[in-house]
Amino acid sequence: MTISVALAEDNALLRHGLVRLIDVDDDLTLVGSAADLPALRAIVDEHRPQVIVTDIRMPPTNTDEGIAFAAELRKTSPDTAVLLLSQYAEASYALKLLAEGTARRGYLLKERVADGAELNEAIHRVAEGGSVIDPTVIEGLVAAQRAKPSELDALTPRELEVLGEMAQGKSNASIAAALVLSERAVEKHTNSIFSKLGLSEERDLNRRVSAVLVYLQNS
Repeated sequence: MTISVALAEDNALLRHGLVRLIDVDDDLTLVGSAADLPALRAIVDEHRPQVIVTDIRMPPTNTDEGIAFAAELRKTSPDTAVLLLSQYAEASYALKLLAEGTARRGYLLKERVADGAELNEAIHRVAEGGSVIDPTVIEGLVAAQRAKPSELDALTPRELEVLGEMAQGKSNASIAAALVLSERAVEKHTNSIFSKLGLSEERDLNRRVSAVLVYLQNS
């Protein structure tokens, strides 16, 4: 079964390029593309896509339409995934996007989707309920949180690495591959993270979301 996708990007050349990148993936079906928020709303209302790929800033105000629409959808259509594209590595944008949870949300820099592979992988990941945060944003958050006291001070450097990978929506298996660890070691680190952040009593999915939010909010 294919994943239905709606696209919004006000730059015509970039929009056409993104359309081509999505079209080459046989598992994705583009139901419409828009140049502004009102047009995107119309596409979403008509087609109810599983994933919305949208610029953060677009007409009519060119401020934070993408983030505002993502927040709105969290309440009105919680199963709809949103992948934001931006030319700005702004931690504040990521925090706003994930304020109500990390599930089905992503934030990538436009420069990272040039060849299509990372874009389509991100679409699949958020459609499946995961999250994607651009590594450049994660690096900025890590650098910022290390410069001041925070709830994360109790974590070891390895635990911070594991939490950083978790913030990108990765499973324990993917974290193990990225950090060259065994899955058992990753599980041990995540349990330690949950314990140190006071999250041991919550359900596993809630613990992961809460831990990521602590990580991002201490930037």
